[in-house]
Amino acid sequence: MGFRELSVLLGVILIVIMLIIPLPTFILDVLIMANISLALLVILVAMNTKEPLEFSIFPTLLLLVTLFRLGLNVSTTRSILSNAEAGNVIETFGSFVVQGSAFVGLVVFVILVVIQFVVIVKGAERVSEVGARFTLDAMPGKQMSIDADLNAGVISEQQAKARREKIEREADFYGSMDGASKFVKGDAIAGIVIVIINVIFGLVIGMTEHGMDIGTAANTFTLLTVGDGLVSQIPALLISTATGIVVTRAASEGNLGHDITKQLFAFPPMLFVASGAIFLLGVFTPINFFLTTCIAGAMAAIGFTIRQTVLQEAQAAVHETEEAQEEDLRSQDSVMQLLDVDPIEFEFGYNLIPLADAKQGGDLLDRVVMIRRQLALELGMVVPVIRIRDNIQLQPGEYVVRMRGSEIARGELYMDHYMAMGTGAEEPIDGIETTEPAFGLPALWIPEEEREIAEDAGYTVVDPPSVVSTHLTEVIKTHAHELLGREETKQLIEHLKETYPTLVEEVTPSTLTIGDVQKVLAKLLREGVSIRNMPTIFEALAEYGTMTKDMDIVTEYVRQALSRQISKQYADGEELLQVVTLSGSIEKKIADALQQTESGNYLAMDPNESQRVVQRIGAEAEQLMNLGKTPVILCSPAVRMHVRQLIERFFPQMPVLSYNELEPSIEVQSVGVVNNE
Repeated sequence: MGFRELSVLLGVILIVIMLIIPLPTFILDVLIMANISLALLVILVAMNTKEPLEFSIFPTLLLLVTLFRLGLNVSTTRSILSNAEAGNVIETFGSFVVQGSAFVGLVVFVILVVIQFVVIVKGAERVSEVGARFTLDAMPGKQMSIDADLNAGVISEQQAKARREKIEREADFYGSMDGASKFVKGDAIAGIVIVIINVIFGLVIGMTEHGMDIGTAANTFTLLTVGDGLVSQIPALLISTATGIVVTRAASEGNLGHDITKQLFAFPPMLFVASGAIFLLGVFTPINFFLTTCIAGAMAAIGFTIRQTVLQEAQAAVHETEEAQEEDLRSQDSVMQLLDVDPIEFEFGYNLIPLADAKQGGDLLDRVVMIRRQLALELGMVVPVIRIRDNIQLQPGEYVVRMRGSEIARGELYMDHYMAMGTGAEEPIDGIETTEPAFGLPALWIPEEEREIAEDAGYTVVDPPSVVSTHLTEVIKTHAHELLGREETKQLIEHLKETYPTLVEEVTPSTLTIGDVQKVLAKLLREGVSIRNMPTIFEALAEYGTMTKDMDIVTEYVRQALSRQISKQYADGEELLQVVTLSGSIEKKIADALQQTESGNYLAMDPNESQRVVQRIGAEAEQLMNLGKTPVILCSPAVRMHVRQLIERFFPQMPVLSYNELEPSIEVQSVGVVNNE
């Protein structure tokens, strides 16, 4: 245990000793001076903090200091009543400070208690209560503000985490201060009670045990009691003042002295006005003219000096800004920053600004937060921060989604309309014809007052924020494999390493590189397979990564390891999976067209033949879609990835599964066969 921890423990033990064991007057003198020094140190630290959390230990320290002071009161009371003495410090305060007059000392003590109890303690207690309540009430808003800044790209994940921790610490601090302020209030009451006890019982003990007459006993014990009261109340006043300073401090750039001088003298002309008022006070009233003139002159001089300083600082700031701008223009870094490209950008026209403006009721930023959380659960990857901004070059109601600077999606919204969709609606309604951007379904933009009519007619009615958030979600899902680079893959691996260190060490970097792992994960995402089950993926990589360096083949093994997940995904919770299969002749034709090279296998089928295969697959899939079912292609493991490559350009969303990717519990029903005929 270090010296710091040991010193605090010894201090607590000392408090217990003072409450039980009588202490010599010399030790009492040392402890009293230590109490005054500690109180002075606390108030100086409180004045030099920039924000309350810099002195977060203050509530606990307040309790310890209060107990220490009360322990001293018990020890000094015991010494005064037992021996009619309390050491040099208390006698000095009783004789020198109040000039030996018990009545004067008593009046000074009462004034100190009133100032502390009625003014400072009462105010600090109220500020603590209000601060605690307002801090707790403001927590949800602050959390939303952090999420909004994070989604807008203003802050990083680490900065957001630090700000959230700060909010929690502020709530804990103000809650503690609300209770700790009661210590100071109780200390002031205890000081009054102790003085009354010392005076009354001092008179009785002085006359009965020490043989003093009433005048001598009153003078002796009253002076000692007042001295003891002043010795304890002065540190108590400093501590209560420190309490008020801490709870009334707001976050700033400097300490209390810096802020007071900066803000009090922020308007030099006001000093001239105050100077003139003081001067006129000396002219038209009997107040000493020389005194008022000196004070007025001093205030005018201070105002003039501050005004000159402000002008010089303003000129220097302008000069520094110009130099900094010139330096930026010459700096290579300023040019390099222009090369940065955001992973995802969402730009919109000026009519759509209310979507992102919380003051106008927009909740786009909150929706983006939910989109990132939803995709983290569905895809198993952390989608980068989406940069949201307006673009006056777009049409007023238009929006564009860009990925690494390139446009990947575009749409248009009517802010005062709703989108109505429903091919099976009972009766048609009038509206602006459009296409639902996420899935390409025919739709109508209808006025807000016709919403209920459309719903009654069987249409699905969606508001503009839901339209754009759904479109953004589907766009990110489609292009998720493009967002997963080596850096993002490394972060996923580091996260997995926290719980599966041995598994990660077996796979990378000895067996596979981060680039190899990234290729496998990207191929899974490209076909809509979630990579959230990283332990299973890495188990497959550890087992098959040493067998081949062809990441296409390794991906097939990983897919087979994820068979339960893939089966459930396309069976949609049912035990029956309806598929379109490939005939044996088609599979043989594809297998015969494979060419093996050093970099792996690739499909070298005759263009006309491949086109016929794609057309037959499309025809079978269309029949299945007409029945309202999602087409799934089922083939042998040997040709699965090549069939996927063959149809990907024409049917990018159509899943292709192999027999090894199906769980035995899933019943497969073939509803179509692709053959040569």
